[in-house]
Amino acid sequence: MNKDVILVQKRELENRLQETYIERKLSVPWDLGDDLIKVISGPRRAGKSFFAIHLLRQTGSYGYVNFDDERLAAIEDYDEIVSAVNTVYGNPRYLLFDEIQNLPRWELFVNRLQRQGFRLLITGSNANLLSSELASHLTGRHAVCVLFPFSFGEYLAVSGEQRTAVEKMAALDAYAEQGGYPEPLLKKIDRRDYLRTLLQSTLYKDIVKRFHIRSVQGIEDLALYLLSNIVREYSFNALSGVTKCRSVHTIDKYIRHLQEAYLVFSLPRFSFKLKNQAGYNKKIYCTDNGLAVSAGFRFSADRGALHENLAAVALKKEELAGRISLFYWKRPPNGEVDFVVKEGPRVARLIQVCSDISDPKTLKREMRALIKASQELHCDELWLLNDREDRTETIQWHGIERRIRLMPLWQWLDR
Repeated sequence: MNKDVILVQKRELENRLQETYIERKLSVPWDLGDDLIKVISGPRRAGKSFFAIHLLRQTGSYGYVNFDDERLAAIEDYDEIVSAVNTVYGNPRYLLFDEIQNLPRWELFVNRLQRQGFRLLITGSNANLLSSELASHLTGRHAVCVLFPFSFGEYLAVSGEQRTAVEKMAALDAYAEQGGYPEPLLKKIDRRDYLRTLLQSTLYKDIVKRFHIRSVQGIEDLALYLLSNIVREYSFNALSGVTKCRSVHTIDKYIRHLQEAYLVFSLPRFSFKLKNQAGYNKKIYCTDNGLAVSAGFRFSADRGALHENLAAVALKKEELAGRISLFYWKRPPNGEVDFVVKEGPRVARLIQVCSDISDPKTLKREMRALIKASQELHCDELWLLNDREDRTETIQWHGIERRIRLMPLWQWLDR
């Protein structure tokens, strides 16, 4: 029986390999030939399996098992799986286990295969594959790569056409509302229905079922509220007042679950004192703009919020890869910078996002905030991502002089 299942999955895999593949602009932190257990995590339907398959094609020979298959749910002797893979694929050294979290005690199985010399690549979106839990799950060495939906550069590659700067500028607004989930873009299916269904699937399979959530309506209300208020500050007390979750501890727990499922992520407010930082409000962002637009209560999209969210996602990928730490800066009454980028202990750059700087007052306000933060955080690399201006400008304010790099957001995203 297991051999038949693996054989059917192999045929399905061969059919998938005939589909269009968009090369992902992601450098993996490992060598396929070493003995690390490679883990690809990320949101549901972001393209993890397809990415993993195309990675392993470089090896020439590998075995594939998709555990998101009810026919494999009742297996008790896991050696049957290895035997079936060896028969169908001819004793491969490399193994790709897709949605591995559906297999009970998967970590014991994976650890044993690693000890036996197999080269393993596993994927999953469930909280079982969180970096925070992998250290306890996988006793052997492992490396994690997080894959998000298409970046702007990957989104542009879907058309297969070369675009001018003006065309890329126009494409940015479409991307800001549509998001980067591969299937609606490549298969031309209804995006809103697809993303709403995806949200429900993630909520119920990756959170409610996994964490035994009793207040289903409570976490659903919280998710929809957060997706409707991306780039805004939040506090647990405020959220307890606008959802059916009355306990701030429950709110805290639910937000962590939503983050673990890669639906949203939070940005802390920067402070040199950790105690102060912990007490400040955080800002909420969504891992994909299309999800926020489709699921949130937005009657008309907020262009500025959508552009800021795009920048946040791009920077979050850098943080997940371990290259930076990310914060926002605020000094009331009217000083705020969207992103503080730290490299190690040093504040490396400050980034402001403004979708329209045609009004001189708006431009002046954004630049002054950068200068204020620059002085306080001792950082001289200042960026103002905007709709169209590409230049470097020297600004003086209250005796302080700074150079500010203005760059179109589409150009910064497509680097």
